Amino acid sequence: MTSVLFVCLGNICRSPTAEAVFRARSANLGIAIDSAGTGAWHAGEGPDPRSRAEGERRGYSFEGQTARKVTVQDFYDFDFILAMDASNLSDLRDLRPNDSQANLSLFLPDGSDVPDPYYGGPEGFSRVVDLIEFASDFWLAQMTV
Repeated sequence: MTSVLFVCLGNICRSPTAEAVFRARSANLGIAIDSAGTGAWHAGEGPDPRSRAEGERRGYSFEGQTARKVTVQDFYDFDFILAMDASNLSDLRDLRPNDSQANLSLFLPDGSDVPDPYYGGPEGFSRVVDLIEFASDFWLAQMTV
């Protein structure tokens, strides 16, 4: 079974949205999906209400999601660890054990960052969902070849 972990900074905006979108788009494909943050500021909290509102408006479920911090064990438990931005990717590279076989990459296919909408308005959350939908379709095509 393929497994995917989405990672952003606090695990309340971008990565839980990616988890929700990817879960919906990969239904019945047997892919294990989770999300985490490189920081633990929001551990135990649910997704940001603005992320959740935009995702739910588009039909995605955030049911059961709570923020958590990335662990070393994640590098053994997941086949793909997809970072939302270059800073998160750098933090993940620093944490990654030498013997990890996980495919570590930026989430967007063109290597750019998914912008953090936390300090912006509603349009930022909408743009993030657009980018996540696009990238999810790309990754699903790679994983189901």
